[in-house]
Amino acid sequence: MKLLLLLGLVAMAQCLPLRVPLRRGKSLRQSLQEHGLLQHYLKQHPYNPATKYFATSASAEPLQNYMDVSMYFGTISIGSPAQEFTVIFDTGSSNLWVPSVYCSSPACTNHNRFNPADSSTYVGTNDSVEIAYGTGSMTGILGYDTVTVANIEVLNQIFGLAETEPGDFFYYMPFDGILGLAFPSIASSGATPVFDNMMKEGLVAQDLFSVYLSGNGESGSFVLFGGIDSSYTTNGISWIPLSAETYWQITMDSVSIGGQVVACSAGCQAIVDTGTSLLAVPNSALNNLLSAFGASSNGQVSCEAVSSLPDVVFYLNGQGFPVPPSAYVLQSNGYCSLAFQGMNIPTESGELWILGDVFIREYYVIFNRANNMVGLSPLS
Repeated sequence: MKLLLLLGLVAMAQCLPLRVPLRRGKSLRQSLQEHGLLQHYLKQHPYNPATKYFATSASAEPLQNYMDVSMYFGTISIGSPAQEFTVIFDTGSSNLWVPSVYCSSPACTNHNRFNPADSSTYVGTNDSVEIAYGTGSMTGILGYDTVTVANIEVLNQIFGLAETEPGDFFYYMPFDGILGLAFPSIASSGATPVFDNMMKEGLVAQDLFSVYLSGNGESGSFVLFGGIDSSYTTNGISWIPLSAETYWQITMDSVSIGGQVVACSAGCQAIVDTGTSLLAVPNSALNNLLSAFGASSNGQVSCEAVSSLPDVVFYLNGQGFPVPPSAYVLQSNGYCSLAFQGMNIPTESGELWILGDVFIREYYVIFNRANNMVGLSPLS
């Protein structure tokens, strides 16, 4: 009887919600400035966030606000014995990948690289993987090994071992790889996402995870696997059904500024994406936003006027979710610019918005796979 009780307690302990602390790194602009490479990079690397969602998208508008934002990353380990990596927990993609010893790209050489020969549990394959993001891409091979996330051991997890990471973007980033938390339907090479294996193997108490992103250099950001931290939901939770089980995609009713609808007037789609720093909007809507804020064509606004700017309100499932100017205005080197990034989207795909970290920092966000919903709880 005592043995059964002990085994039961162990099983319960294994399914308690487990938290991964997240750290916020330097912005890309800061990193490039430190190396004296900022202007060269801006000329050579146009940016289109839509590339992550539509790989054939055309080149981006040259609005460079994304340079001033930083990303959040945490630590995982792969293999036996464990090899540690810092990764972005990305709700806008589904694959796990890290640099490998097979990679000689500059972006690999200054990051931790997985060595299969050092892991007794690694199983290799002959399958390849290729993933494009808005700011970079990787190619590599697929393998299986034990992946540990916040003391959750996922056995035989498929992941990508990067062999090439073209371009400079990943070289200057403080993280090694990416752990995708979107749906299996968009996983490259049919790889099963880490969280899907957690659910399948009963390693999480609930089939959901939640995210808190702190702002203004504060600590305390986290991803919580298998649970909801009630101390962050005192303002209640609004649940929004998914419109597609691909990304964490929802239907947006409209976008308003100062009580006036300025975009998405007939409804549109939005993706809640922890792997995108800004608010990415269709180029067709960007001009309306710049005009409503009295911003210049490159998104700059007067720093003195920031406190008087109105909230941007995103209407989701019939309810308004405001983002204040303190969140959507970026301040750097005495200049102020809007945290909106234009992107080119294929016309047949309709109007799509990306609600990135600028939006997520205002809410405790719950990604519920059991009911295929996103939960939002205001943090203020």
